[in-house]
Amino acid sequence: MQEHLTVVKHPLVQHKLTLMREKGTSTAVFRQLLREISQLLAYEVTYELPMTTRTIETPMQEMDAPVLAGRKLALISILRAGNGLLDGMLELIPSARVGFVGLYRDEETLQPVQYYYKVPDQMDNRLVIVVDPMLATGNSSAAAVDLLKKSGARDIRFLCLLAAPEGVARMKEAHPDVPILTASLDDSLNDAGYILPGLGDAGDRMFGTK
Repeated sequence: MQEHLTVVKHPLVQHKLTLMREKGTSTAVFRQLLREISQLLAYEVTYELPMTTRTIETPMQEMDAPVLAGRKLALISILRAGNGLLDGMLELIPSARVGFVGLYRDEETLQPVQYYYKVPDQMDNRLVIVVDPMLATGNSSAAAVDLLKKSGARDIRFLCLLAAPEGVARMKEAHPDVPILTASLDDSLNDAGYILPGLGDAGDRMFGTK
């Protein structure tokens, strides 16, 4: 992944995203769609993982077969909505290490406030994939990456469902070395910092809290 922003145009991703955007979609269906789309996005964001080989024996003969190289990658969920993407990705990559960054957005300032941080060890030797459904203002995402870099992370990718131009610009300014992969680059943010046309509050829709 060389580009700063990659928009996944796969037909299944786009179809499922449309279903998620619809306001009449139930919590249960929204959650299931998020799990499914996260696996498709995980496939894209891990496309260039380093490989090596090891000798195995098939029922027919011995062979040198491809396997993932290096330490297990780390999936970092920005709480709480990131957990929806995390669950689906773990089904595809069950050996991944998992970390959590707890940030909430102050509704007055739109700035992130940290309340929890726990990540795997040896972050400098892992591919780190940060997951959060929405890249809106970019303030929380940039703050999360700041924390991860302080923990030694060097190879970081950011995966989200929707991105706003403002959030992409903020991340590029703060962390130009962190590529972003998303299912859609939407139009803009409203005055409250929500993505338009967006899909509402991903956490509320996922957990049925609103």
